[in-house]
Amino acid sequence: MKHEADASTELFDPSDALHGGGMFSWYKEISTNEKRAFWSCKIGYALDAMDTQFLSFVIPTLIATWGIGKGQAGLIGTVTLLASAVGGWLAGVLSDRVGRVKTLQITILWFAVFTLACAVAQNFSQLLVARGLMGLGFGGEWTAGAVLIGEVIRARDRGKAVGMVQAGWAIGWGVSAVLFTLVYSFVPPDYAWRILFALGILPAPFVIVIRRLVKEPDVHLKQKQRAAGGSERASFMEIFAPGMLSITLRAAVLATGAQGGYYAITTWLPTYLKTEQHLSVIGTGGYLAVIIAGSYAGYLCGAFLSDRIGRRLNFIVFAAASMAIALVYTRMPMTNTMMLILGFPLGFFASGIFAGLGAFLTELFPTRIRGSGQGFCYNFGRAIGATFPFLIGYVSQSMSLGYAIGLFAACAYGILIVAALTLPETRGKRLSEIQ
Repeated sequence: MKHEADASTELFDPSDALHGGGMFSWYKEISTNEKRAFWSCKIGYALDAMDTQFLSFVIPTLIATWGIGKGQAGLIGTVTLLASAVGGWLAGVLSDRVGRVKTLQITILWFAVFTLACAVAQNFSQLLVARGLMGLGFGGEWTAGAVLIGEVIRARDRGKAVGMVQAGWAIGWGVSAVLFTLVYSFVPPDYAWRILFALGILPAPFVIVIRRLVKEPDVHLKQKQRAAGGSERASFMEIFAPGMLSITLRAAVLATGAQGGYYAITTWLPTYLKTEQHLSVIGTGGYLAVIIAGSYAGYLCGAFLSDRIGRRLNFIVFAAASMAIALVYTRMPMTNTMMLILGFPLGFFASGIFAGLGAFLTELFPTRIRGSGQGFCYNFGRAIGATFPFLIGYVSQSMSLGYAIGLFAACAYGILIVAALTLPETRGKRLSEIQ
């Protein structure tokens, strides 16, 4: 029998998570609306990743075509990340006001249109503006999708479902790599990069599918009815009220650790391995494929473990492993073969942390301010984490790049572990209980 109960009112026995079926058996039991929400969020996040990752592939072409420096090229990426933090925060507030589904539609359409705008940019300044505007939608889509799927799916499967939606990032990353290879194989680079960005409009029609098929979560609709009746009205600032401030701050620190560690490793590690360990495999298609495969496997494993062993222990295990893999990369001599093999655990552990983050943030905040709280915490972490690549580059002027990467990664994952230890365990929490 299909599961039709409201996710907010379902009774949950923690032993279900410990003795339940396999990683994917839960999917057979959920309702049609839950499946539609799941796939809408997963595909939306994959398309989000595809559009975002195009930049990393076309930067060499932009440098050659427009004669811009590496600093300017890096600025495009930084502006995108900072704009995405603002977009995620605003989308969280908007999702509490107009609804999760409508906000998801707006953000997907927004990043699709401005990715297309990148394709017609005539100079660096125009591309910088278009990319920044695209970032608003890119960040907003994560928040809207994470809140939607977190509220729709029942408590005992929330970690798996939200984590598997998050795994859409690795799929989109892989699709962007395939499209880059195909387009650059048949079109001169001067035009190929524009075609890639033009393909960013493809997610736009997907908004129609979401509008027709996906319904607002029951728990959110009930909250809107209470608010319309004059009770439980809330504002964004409530996440900083005395009863919520501590949770908000600790959750923001947790998100900062996760994203700071990820950016510290993924931004500078390829440069370190090329320039200081002189490895040729870095940047090749084979190495990228191994990283992406590890990333997807990490998302799936993290999603499953989040429900199996709990949110906090899952964070701690993946953070400790990510810290260890960063130290291995920056302290041990490597060969090309070793690096190719180690690409899998690098992608696995660095990405696996994020699998449980969406569900955890959903369960920390009451429905009336869930979008605001989740959007603020995740994107506060993104904004602070985005400064880590700059700080590593700065301090590496007075120490080795490998030492700087290891130092910042260790600090980031260390504060993540501390935050996880101080936050409450929420595995199996019914959303109606969170007030």
